[in-house]
Amino acid sequence: MRVALLHNAVSPDAPAPEQDVLVQADAVARALAELGHAPVRVAASLDLSRVRDDLERVAPDVVFNLVESLGGSDRLSYLATGLLDGLGYRYTGSPTEALFPLGSKLAAKRRMRAAGLPTPDWIEAGDARSGSPASETRPSSGPRDACILKPVYEHASFGMTSASVVRAEGLGALQGRLAVEQRRLGTVLFAERYVEGREFNLSLLEGAAGPQVLPPAEIDFSAFPPAMPRIVDHRAKWEAESFEYDNTPRRFDFPPSDRALLAELGNLARCCWRLFGLRGYARVDFRVDGGGRPWILEINANPCLSPDAGFAAALQRAVISFSEAVERILEAAISAPAQGSKPLDFADAASPHSAPTSNHEPP
Repeated sequence: MRVALLHNAVSPDAPAPEQDVLVQADAVARALAELGHAPVRVAASLDLSRVRDDLERVAPDVVFNLVESLGGSDRLSYLATGLLDGLGYRYTGSPTEALFPLGSKLAAKRRMRAAGLPTPDWIEAGDARSGSPASETRPSSGPRDACILKPVYEHASFGMTSASVVRAEGLGALQGRLAVEQRRLGTVLFAERYVEGREFNLSLLEGAAGPQVLPPAEIDFSAFPPAMPRIVDHRAKWEAESFEYDNTPRRFDFPPSDRALLAELGNLARCCWRLFGLRGYARVDFRVDGGGRPWILEINANPCLSPDAGFAAALQRAVISFSEAVERILEAAISAPAQGSKPLDFADAASPHSAPTSNHEPP
C-alpha cells in the first residue's frame, strides 16, 4: 500500500520535543517498509490547502497520522484529522471526535468526571467553581493539599518543573500563581490536586477483540530526594544530561500484592478507550495515592512512537514487535469507515510497487 506518513512540519532549529516527531516518522517508515508498504512523507502546517494538495499528489491508500501540533500549538492538531475526514482519507489513530476533546485537559477531565471516572479535583484560572468546591482543593501545608500547575492545551510536560507543584496559602494565592505562570509561559494553565504517590502509564493497542492493554509501567522515583516532587517534568522527558532524565526509569516488574491494583488500572484504561472512542493505540497516565486509589491524569490518543518511548517499551515487554504494532494500527485504520469513501480491503490495497520510492517533503 501507498501510505502517507503525515507529521507536523518541523524547522531545523526546533527544540527536542518538536524534533521528536521526525524520530517517530523514521521508525514508522522503517516498519512500513518492512511490512511491504511504501511510506511517503508529507509535512503538515496550518496551510491546509497545501497539505491537501500534497496528499492528493501522493494519492495514498491510507494516512499514518503522526501530527502532534500545528502552527506550534498542540491545541490545533485535530485540524489535520479534520482535513483527512473532509478529504475522505482513512487514517491511523483516534478520530477527530476523540482528538478534539482530548486536546484540552480540562474538557477531558470534565467528561471523565461526568462518566464517574476518577480524576483529581482541579481549579481553573480565574474560577474557583470548576472540578470541586474551593474548600476541597485549596492548598494548605500538607502534601495532599498541594496542587500542580499544568498547561490546558500543551502536552509533553510543556513548561513543567519541580516548581510547578505549589502549596499556595489559600485560593487567592493559588490564582495569583496561575496568573504569573500563564504570563511567563504564554499559555493557559489550571491547578490540579497533586496526588502524592505512585505514577503508572498503560499503553493500549487495538486488536481483533478490542483494545489490548499492554504491560503496565511504573515510573521509579526512588532516587529523588525527599523534598523533590515525584513528577515527570520537562527535564525528565527531554534533557538527557539532567538528574530527572537519568532517575525516572520505568519498571514492569511488580509483586503479587499489586495484582488487584494493576487489574483496576487496566479496567480504567479500557473505560477511557470506550468513553472517548479511541482507535488504534493510546496511553493512559495514572497516579495512585497512599491509600491505593488510582486517579486518571491524562489520556493520550496519539502517544509517542519513538523507539525509546514508553509505548515501544511496553510493546517489547509484551513481546510484540514494533512492525507488528504498526501493522495492527494500520489495520484498525483500514477497517474503520472513512467519510466519503468505501471500505478498503487490506489485501486488495494498491501494490507498493506502484508507489513512489522516495520520501516526499513539501518544499
